[in-house]
Amino acid sequence: MSIYREYDIRGIYEKELNETSVTRIGFVLASKIKGDYVAVGYDARSHSPILFEYLVAGLNAGGKKVLGMGLVPTPVNYFTNYQDWDGITPDASVMITGSHNPSEYNGFKITVDKAPFFSEDIYALGRECEAMDNIPHAKTRDVTEIDAVTRYVDFLVNEFQHLKAMPTKIAYDCGNGVAGVVTEDIFKALELKTIGLYVDPDGTFPNHHPDPSEEHNLKDVKELLAKRNDIAFAYDGDADRIAVLTQKNNIKGDMMALLYSMKMNKPTVVGEVKCSQVMYDELEKRGCRAIMYKTGHSNLKVKMKETNADLACEVSGHVFFKNRYFGYDDAIYATLRMLELVHDGIDLDEELAKLPQVFSTEEIKVKTTEDEKFKIIDKVKELLQNPKPEFPTIKDIIDVDGVRINFENGWGLVRASNTTPVLVTRFESTSQENALAYEKAINNLIIEAQSSL
Repeated sequence: MSIYREYDIRGIYEKELNETSVTRIGFVLASKIKGDYVAVGYDARSHSPILFEYLVAGLNAGGKKVLGMGLVPTPVNYFTNYQDWDGITPDASVMITGSHNPSEYNGFKITVDKAPFFSEDIYALGRECEAMDNIPHAKTRDVTEIDAVTRYVDFLVNEFQHLKAMPTKIAYDCGNGVAGVVTEDIFKALELKTIGLYVDPDGTFPNHHPDPSEEHNLKDVKELLAKRNDIAFAYDGDADRIAVLTQKNNIKGDMMALLYSMKMNKPTVVGEVKCSQVMYDELEKRGCRAIMYKTGHSNLKVKMKETNADLACEVSGHVFFKNRYFGYDDAIYATLRMLELVHDGIDLDEELAKLPQVFSTEEIKVKTTEDEKFKIIDKVKELLQNPKPEFPTIKDIIDVDGVRINFENGWGLVRASNTTPVLVTRFESTSQENALAYEKAINNLIIEAQSSL
């Protein structure tokens, strides 16, 4: 499987990400960057510092100087692109991270000129790397250390001074990822009443997998929440995704966006195709502009810039703030914005209870192959042009990313994952019975499409 993916570069340490491949990546990437400086940070995995050295060697060989920030969350890495470092503003940044993947994985999230480097840019970089015969060597190592963590912590503490000593009791779970590098300092400076789980970074993830979108990974923080805490947060391995838990709700990214938008002046909000119709409808009712777009953090950042949006979200917990911030996904910043709502007297559970009640499935993954997944989507689109008589009545079809089929009382989605060999489906309706009927109808469509290939 290729390490060059839609949104990032990702692979297994030593087997796929090694001195040869990573040095070449650094060298070829250097040719895509106009200026002289690249800011590089890494996550808690044991091999991240080794990959840092390989990447630096390639970038230096390609004529770039490196601003090294050491162990940081991904949002801190993004943050460096908007800061002046003794007269230097980075022309690009690279975050060495395996995110929420198993501990043997690692990878690179790349930003060039404050924009995501993804899709065809990554595929083209991969083709150039694989065409190289040798490993480039730099004459000297050119790395300047920067204290990005302190700058980031100071920035957020200053931005959220109004939360100082608020009485809310907060539980949080870093999952031994890199969120803990900054959370304790921020919470302490703001004198917040917090209790943290698995705060120390440990790339072997000894307590549970750092993926808060999986319910079983939230077991420990839920127990902590039940012990007289008011709200809980959980972070993924590199702290760009968040879970928000109350005594009654596990608040998904689309519902978070609705809550955040309450304190904004008729914002433009970009959501992905998996977001609830409730989010889109409620935003429109409030006089906001709601835009449906492709899944993927890179896609949403690009769409935000194009539409001058204030906020964007993914169901999985990526939340992007341009309102009062820089427009990238940052779980630590999203935590403080959620606490701000509580501080301002908003009862999160009460607000969610006011919304139309729908039944939504989780993301359901259907295994297929890299070769077939997009072909199946094309065949599903073809079959939908002339559906069988027993197929539920179609109101309209949105094909911005796979197919989202709107029915009389809900919708169903099937799209090809850009990162794994699966189809992703999700279903929503005003009743569980209808949602399951939509699921059955679309699953039959997928089976028919698969059998025709």
